Amino acid sequence: MALLAFAANSVLCRLALGSELIDAGSFTVIRLLSGAIVLGLIVLFKQRKNSISSHGSWKGAFYLFAYAACFSFAYRYLDTASGALILFASVQLTMLGISLLQRNRFNRYEWCGILMALSGLVYLLLPSATTPAWQGFLLMAVAGVAWGGYSLLGRGSSNPLADTCSNFVRTIPLCLPLIIWALSDLSANFSASSEGVMYAVLSGAVASGIGYSIWYTALRGLSATVASVSQLSVPIIAALGGVIFVGESLSLQLLIASVLTLGGVGLVIMAKKLVPPSGR
Repeated sequence: MALLAFAANSVLCRLALGSELIDAGSFTVIRLLSGAIVLGLIVLFKQRKNSISSHGSWKGAFYLFAYAACFSFAYRYLDTASGALILFASVQLTMLGISLLQRNRFNRYEWCGILMALSGLVYLLLPSATTPAWQGFLLMAVAGVAWGGYSLLGRGSSNPLADTCSNFVRTIPLCLPLIIWALSDLSANFSASSEGVMYAVLSGAVASGIGYSIWYTALRGLSATVASVSQLSVPIIAALGGVIFVGESLSLQLLIASVLTLGGVGLVIMAKKLVPPSGR
């Protein structure tokens, strides 16, 4: 369910920004605000005794804001599937890199799977007519690093719903620069359409707010390695969503990159069963 929510965010963002129904700054602000409102209402209804301020963290809020902002601006340059693949490849690099720094060792199958998954990203970025714009790639890579940090924080969550809600609420003051930027952009006669606002609200209230709560819940039962590489299945879901809802086409290059990436994901997930601890 969480991975479906991640893919839905890519599709909704692309629908809104690809058609210029709303600017990236406004989309980010509405997304975070609607997520905070919906989660706040759910927490107040279900967990009245728990204070929102006692959960989450400013670090988590910063990661969430950095991810959401870079994610939105990146989709001005990327199609749905390419954006999702760059995002979650960056997530994998971040989470696995931190895991290595914490002196967690990988066996040979895990290394093969990691290299195979990353080769899919490299192949996607090879010079061709469909190579993503460097601005979009850089922004989405930063979004992936931020999301990787946010996911690692979530592994220690004892109350996923309250923590997610608190993190969303804490992003509100961080949104002020984007609000000022969006207001200044009105001078260019750019305004958000009702359809663009609707996509931003759906992204924030449903795909982000509720989806991230589910993700924080799932993280408690996943290792950092499996949590990182499992997210690389999202580009396939997002690609199908882009074809169905956005009218995008699937290129051969993207299909090959996705097969390599998903093959690497499967290998990492199965690695522990293929080699016993003594075979590391």
